[in-house]
Parts: sequence; structure tokens; C-alpha cells
Amino acid sequence: MPGHIPRTDGGDDALTAEQIAELADAYERREPFDLVEREHTQTLPKAFAAGDFGRRDAEWVVQWYYRRGDVDDAERRAAEERFLDNDYETMVDGLQSAAEATAFDERLGALTSLTGVDVPVASAFLAYTHPDECVAIGEREWTALHEAGELDEPYPADVTAADYKRYLDAVRAVADRTDHDLWTVYRALWRRGD
Repeated sequence: MPGHIPRTDGGDDALTAEQIAELADAYERREPFDLVEREHTQTLPKAFAAGDFGRRDAEWVVQWYYRRGDVDDAERRAAEERFLDNDYETMVDGLQSAAEATAFDERLGALTSLTGVDVPVASAFLAYTHPDECVAIGEREWTALHEAGELDEPYPADVTAADYKRYLDAVRAVADRTDHDLWTVYRALWRRGD
């Protein structure tokens, strides 16, 4: 089964600790969401786990996911509207269940049971329910890993749970190899994909 390719060769395209640090620094200087992302990784995990959040807090994650990339405005608005179709109590139950769950499949299942939440959007929620363990998946970050030889396939047309797991394994491997946390690697991948 194709998947994550652990890099140990230090090849020219390998992601190094220095490169990760430089790209993450560039992210901090250039990306408008950096400060709010940092704040939300501190506040949202506790709020989601306690079920102590409003609709706007959850909606922010969906908006963040779509607005950080190159998604067509009509597509973005439609995705945000689909998420708002969730009944408030159902949304709280889904997010709280994902925040409290310890197993990857349970977390993902709780989120993808919500209207408008596919695996990529669920990954964004996991980045804010479990920021020490998860980061969001997107074509830009995946492609950066693929081009660095960390993933052996291009970004899939329809991202599955298995795809997201492979992506997380690759991000974790880079984080371990370069002695950086997952969010630092995520930020570096975002900039590398620019």
C-alpha cells in the first residue's frame, strides 16, 4: 500500500530542521491567520472538550479551513452554509465527542457525522481539538510533503481517513526528524507550498 516514505537519506529535497525553522518564521511574518491560529490552539481545545462554545467558535474553524486557501468564493460560501445546517446541539455533541475521544477513528467519525464536514474539514477541527497531535490537511501541505519525498502519491481527489492518517504520519515523521512540533511543520509546509 502506498503511503508515507520515511526519509533518512538527507537528499536535496528533504525537509531539514533549518528549512522548517526558516519557513515557519516566514509563515509567522507573512500569514494573516498566524496570531489567531496560535490563540485558538490554546483556547478552543478546552472549549470544545467542555462543550462550552458558541456556534461562531465552531464556524470559525470551517471559515479558517476554506479562507486560508485558494477556494473559489462561491464554493467556500456553500461549504460554510452546509456546516451551518447542523442543529446546534448536534454540532456541540459532535465536536465534544471528537475532543474527548482518544482513538483516531472515533475522533474522525464524530466530526464527519456532521453536515458539511468531510475528512479535510474534520482535520481542521482536529487541529483545534488536538493541536499537539493533529494538523489540517490540504493540497498545498500534501504537495509540499510529496515534492520533498515524504509522501509517495499526489494529493488525492477525495481525501479518505486513510489518506489523512498517512499525511499525519508524514508530518509527525518530519517533526520527529527535525525536532519541531507539528504546528511548526504545518506552517513550514504551508510556506513551502507557496
